[in-house]
Amino acid sequence: MNPSTSLNTRRILLGITGGIAAYKSAELTRLLQRAGAEVRVVMTAAATEFITPLTLQALSGNRVHTGLLDAEAEAGMGHIELARWPDLILIAPASADCIARIASGQADDLLTTLILASKAPVAIAPAMNQGMWRNAATQDNLAVLRERGVEVFGPGSGEQACGDTGPGRMLEPAQLLEMAAGLFQSGFMAGKRLLITAGPTREAIDPVRYLSNHSSGKMAYALAAEAAAAGADVTLISGPVTLATPDRVERIDVVSAREMLDAVMARVDDCDIFIGVAAVADYRPVEVLPQKLKKSADSMTLQLERNPDIVASVAGRTPAEGKRPFTVGFAAETENIEGFGQEKRERKQLDLLFANDAAATMGSDSIQATALWPQGRAVLGPGSKSAIARQMLKLISERLEDAASRAARL
Repeated sequence: MNPSTSLNTRRILLGITGGIAAYKSAELTRLLQRAGAEVRVVMTAAATEFITPLTLQALSGNRVHTGLLDAEAEAGMGHIELARWPDLILIAPASADCIARIASGQADDLLTTLILASKAPVAIAPAMNQGMWRNAATQDNLAVLRERGVEVFGPGSGEQACGDTGPGRMLEPAQLLEMAAGLFQSGFMAGKRLLITAGPTREAIDPVRYLSNHSSGKMAYALAAEAAAAGADVTLISGPVTLATPDRVERIDVVSAREMLDAVMARVDDCDIFIGVAAVADYRPVEVLPQKLKKSADSMTLQLERNPDIVASVAGRTPAEGKRPFTVGFAAETENIEGFGQEKRERKQLDLLFANDAAATMGSDSIQATALWPQGRAVLGPGSKSAIARQMLKLISERLEDAASRAARL
């Protein structure tokens, strides 16, 4: 198993308890970060005697939590919010004392409180003297935890810091990384980096007026949410919408087509797949008036100029310009939907395009779309935008693999 696929975008709460093996937690934090996980660290008071919170903060990039009643920490991410945050609570090292307190349901410090308050799965990596490990009380406590579904990683056996030899050594960080990764299924888009545009753009006429359209952004946001759930790293470049940012998605807000193009081009080299869902305004006023335009006649003429074509700019990138990702477009049409969609896909040299009925789709929670690519077509839906988003992403993943296979044969 590749940890970078199953741990990518996962949220790991790393609990560190008192013991000489705490020094290994620094390396474990680094490995989890490298595998794409987001790590937050909780240390018991005893753990801070072996390794400093500053070390773990530097490695994780997040504030280290050490106290249940820390007012400053509560103002940032309170312990209940922290309990809701992780996909996995991993305690490494887990001392005999910590294991006993978890088994008895105590909540006398932040770490044990989080375990009681969280619905996330828990894994522990025991680390203690071989005599403590073999003690019947410790084994009884471990049996209780296993019955509750707690995963026990290790321990290993060998020479210990006290000079004894036997079981009780915490497993090495690389072993713990593999075992943590094994608790997750790899999403079908794990390791992929997606860049998605969303919503409408607004093209200013004057300080209070603009040209725009009825795009709600719902389709793009559904794609972003489903891609993140499937393990992808997702960046969403969004025009003005009223939607909440999907979980685990980076959102960049823009207003105009030129702002959206700049944001896309600044990030396109870092993505594997580009999906242009945004309903970008085709035209913008040649001149943006500095003051509000006053009514002075029964009619007026507004001079417009073409906006940049973002999806075509990405699809048309040459090796000299930089990376060309697998490029997907959308065509919202009001007539001859498939015909106009096919013409758009060919003209813009897109790898895949989804054509849909604009009148039935814009602002709606459901969609039916026709997928078009050089070798075929498929009809998706009708269904909710979330359900169809999953089908779209599956098709994108299949077409990407097929393109890679054909390129390898050349």
